[in-house]
Amino acid sequence: MSSSAAKRRPLAAGYIERILKARVYDVALESPLDHAPRLSRRLGNEIWLKREDEQPVFSFKLRGAYNKISQLDARSVAKGVICSSAGNHAQGVALAARRRGVRAVIVMPTSTPSIKVDAVRALGGEVVLHGDAYDEAYEHALKLAEREELVFVHPFGDPDVIAGQGTIGVELTRQWQTPPAAIFVPIGGGGLVSGIGSYIKQLYPDVAIIGVEPVDAPSMHDSFVHGAPVTLEHVGIFADGVAVRRVSDHTFAVAREVVDEIVLVETDEICAAIKDIFEDCRVIMEPAGALAVAGLKRWLEREERGQGEHYIAIASGANMNFDRLMHVAERAELGEHREALIAVEIPERKGEFLRFCEALGSRSITEFNYRYAPSERARIFVGVALQGERSEAQALIEQLSVRGYPVLDLSDNELAKLHVRHMIGGHVPSIRDELIYRFEFPERPGALLKFLKAIGDRWNISMFHYRNHGSDYGRVLAGVQVPSDERAQFASHLATLGYAYVDETHNPAYRLFLGANGNPEP
Repeated sequence: MSSSAAKRRPLAAGYIERILKARVYDVALESPLDHAPRLSRRLGNEIWLKREDEQPVFSFKLRGAYNKISQLDARSVAKGVICSSAGNHAQGVALAARRRGVRAVIVMPTSTPSIKVDAVRALGGEVVLHGDAYDEAYEHALKLAEREELVFVHPFGDPDVIAGQGTIGVELTRQWQTPPAAIFVPIGGGGLVSGIGSYIKQLYPDVAIIGVEPVDAPSMHDSFVHGAPVTLEHVGIFADGVAVRRVSDHTFAVAREVVDEIVLVETDEICAAIKDIFEDCRVIMEPAGALAVAGLKRWLEREERGQGEHYIAIASGANMNFDRLMHVAERAELGEHREALIAVEIPERKGEFLRFCEALGSRSITEFNYRYAPSERARIFVGVALQGERSEAQALIEQLSVRGYPVLDLSDNELAKLHVRHMIGGHVPSIRDELIYRFEFPERPGALLKFLKAIGDRWNISMFHYRNHGSDYGRVLAGVQVPSDERAQFASHLATLGYAYVDETHNPAYRLFLGANGNPEP
């Protein structure tokens, strides 16, 4: 999209008065625009962070929620408000309603971690737990709103909510010393980018507004591609604050006027961005809160822009569950290109590991997984420390290949990073008819038992690995023995379970380390 001043933005222009009149500062503060010196030095440009994590609920969400609630008439105030959310919007609505003296009903999925439920209750919200996922909670909230005549506070598709988020744009124009080349904004439902973009583009049309989404939750990106809002069948749950299956028709229309580009980033890049912000600010962002920094880094790497330009990233929130930190730390090195995960085949003989390490030169080995097998060739899973360049991993692979070592790069292989690295050595030559699936299901007491019962006992489970990273969803890697003449029935059974899954039967990481014959190809 062009960012020229001549471009017509009728919807965005209509938001200027709304934004300037928005009431947010009864509960929100003017968040600082902080310079990120370490990140600036590394990227060769001046990087600034708009610190919405410093809001009373550690997220920008209270701006839009309060602006919406502040507009209510006396009858609506007497009845109350309702929303559906498992996170920051819930806390924003609860705090805004308490400040206005309004009853607030918050419908949350039953899988919502207790820390978030307790936070909403501490702010005076009446929590209703319903459904396994957000969509079910949303539908239940709409029914309650109609039955009890409550005002539904939409998380992103309401003009008053969008205007409240747009006050961030007003603050930015007062805070920067020079207009930036671009502002990077995380996108979930599109309310934040619509509000900021509407204000900035009217005053500074040449400042690029770049949205950032996870590659596994590209609701706005895919809508742009199709020219209309689309509904994703499944969204990833790591960056849960932006895990939206469908943007609203209105936020899509506004975003089309004000967003110049949407960048998609991987989970590992988000983890690396969390680390980047911590090193500059000594605060731990939630994944959605670090999304804009991850997009900024990817965009700069791709564009190869000149030195010394100014860029702003919206650090949107810091409601991080503590028990997710291990997963973030584990994946940050990969996201920074400071570690490569590779599968290597070496001769099964004494002293070969030493010779292999010598072939690596001065590089440090961060992980080494191996189990003896009665074969002339041993397959090992290796983590190798890098200096932070994408090209270095390829150079490493070429270096080992020249020495005669067959190498497979697993740095971008999700199955390898989540499961296989913890399960090396599981070859069973006699196994037959084994299919491999990765599953995700809502994490709550009894969830694993429910999952196993759903799979049933008709087919034998030949392998099972479960690892919870402290998120709202559990992850399982399962091997199931299904004779070829029963696979159509098994596929039909999977379709009725209601769990998100990925068929990994032909994944080379599985075949190398866990399959029957150890061949990377089927």
